[in-house]
Amino acid sequence: MAARPSTVLPHPHTHPSLTAPKISPEIDPLYASKTLAAFQIWGLNESLPQTSHANGFFSKFIRSFINVDRVERGRIICTISIKPPISNYFGTLHGGGLASVAEVISIACARTVVPGDKQIFLGEMSMSYLSGAPVTAEVIADAYVVKSGRNLTVVLLEFKLKKTEKLIYKSHATFYNYPVAKL
Repeated sequence: MAARPSTVLPHPHTHPSLTAPKISPEIDPLYASKTLAAFQIWGLNESLPQTSHANGFFSKFIRSFINVDRVERGRIICTISIKPPISNYFGTLHGGGLASVAEVISIACARTVVPGDKQIFLGEMSMSYLSGAPVTAEVIADAYVVKSGRNLTVVLLEFKLKKTEKLIYKSHATFYNYPVAKL
């Protein structure tokens, strides 16, 4: 079968500084067009407020949805308020927003057991999306250290709907402690 030539489809309402993507010759142009239309519906290329370009904006933005309820050695409990800025097209907490919240809370939990003279960095993180948290819901995040040693710290995090206590998300994060202990 002969390969089709590469196609460039125009973007409706494209941001002026962006060019149309190149479409692989192996894909049907109709499918490519439908995919690009979906991105447009989801707001691809919409302008963001100038304040969002400030250094550290995203971290501050994510932290604004978290309220710390309890801190213990090896454990942190927080409440997350689900609001439209961190929701997806379907009106539930966006998966990327959830992962960002999980990272912030997991780092804070790991810090309750890792000495202040050691730096930590996220080496691995997994997320289980069991159900969705609708906009306006409150979610309880319960993070706890399951292992902490010289070189690494492991944090598990469970997210439950505050109203029903239904488990909706789980996270597992592995942090590496730096400097690594000499063997």
